[in-house]
Amino acid sequence: MARSIEVKGMSCQHCVASVTKALSAVPGVKDLKVSLDDGRATFEEASPVDMDAVRKAIAAIGFEPGETA
Repeated sequence: MARSIEVKGMSCQHCVASVTKALSAVPGVKDLKVSLDDGRATFEEASPVDMDAVRKAIAAIGFEPGETA
């Protein structure tokens, strides 16, 4: 199942790399794509993903998590 979350505050490819690294460490996240243009991170679930953990991972590196889909 594809999931996505808005990531507010990204402004460059370094931001994309930071979000990619942080979310790659969340259990269950696979096939992660972080888009600077869309301001979203999209991923597949290898196993059920705790979206609170996703939000915390984003916030821990200084970005603001937004709406999920």
